[in-house]
Amino acid sequence: MSTSSECSYSYEEYKETADWLLANTDTRPKVAIICGSGLGGLADLLDKKKAFPYDKIPHFPHSTVQGHKGQLVFGELNGKQCVCMQGRFHFYEGYNIATVTYPVRVFFLLGIETLIVTNAAGGLNPKFKVGDIMLIKDHINMPGFAGQNPLCGRNEERFGVRFPCMSDAYDRDFARLTREMAQDLGCDSFLQEGVYCMLAGPSYETIAECRVLQMLGADAVGMSTVPEVVVARHCGMRVFGLSLITNKVVTDYNSTERANHEEVLETTRMRTEDLQKRVKEQTYMKRDKHRLTPQLNEREVSCKYQMKTVTVQLDAK
Repeated sequence: MSTSSECSYSYEEYKETADWLLANTDTRPKVAIICGSGLGGLADLLDKKKAFPYDKIPHFPHSTVQGHKGQLVFGELNGKQCVCMQGRFHFYEGYNIATVTYPVRVFFLLGIETLIVTNAAGGLNPKFKVGDIMLIKDHINMPGFAGQNPLCGRNEERFGVRFPCMSDAYDRDFARLTREMAQDLGCDSFLQEGVYCMLAGPSYETIAECRVLQMLGADAVGMSTVPEVVVARHCGMRVFGLSLITNKVVTDYNSTERANHEEVLETTRMRTEDLQKRVKEQTYMKRDKHRLTPQLNEREVSCKYQMKTVTVQLDAK
């Protein structure tokens, strides 16, 4: 695999992409949302949508993964201008780390101030259940341990400093609002909080690997998100992350369970169908002096809660 410095993009290339997008839409978003596997339905909830297939955007990579539609969608969610990325890029598609994180620097040049990342993840924490939503409070960057950090190579000062802090990678104010909302809704039973670990993929983890990750303190594991977060923080963006727990990892050699991508997509499909029917009219918030109070008529299901959480962060801007 190429190192970061062997294959990178110039500032001018990022700017050319951003300028092309700004010239082709009147939307000026401050929030960007990266949709994980099977979670691209969030973009369907946008009002005043304008979509750009990746292959039409200058210098933009192409997504090759089932469950990733492959387009940028500009519009409004809960009255806030935003852009949704339907389909992200991964190491296992053969992309280097500069390509995996290319959209995030483009977002910065678009004027994005907050990045919301979502993903489908395997549950390492034995207390987690399929369908739970995990607030990402921290991450373990396994590819980074092997030198695959998107900030390797010459630093571009126009994006950020040489040595950015990562101890506050995930915004604590956003996490606090989310926990408060979960209590208000009475659905904190399926809101979890934990550490996300990224592996390169595409193979799922062995039993021994899962046990090691548990020993390291990881609560969920996936194949994305972390490089995007590193670049976003380098650019000074606030970051909020959610993992949908789509399967429980296998840690018992006597188990007959097998992880597979179809299971991941089916779990997200089951959660998002109801979401797309009803979440839009149920995401209006009113702000009082200290908190955001959701106006809902009934308890939400877990993925509906996940997308509602996104709108809380939009309203908090």
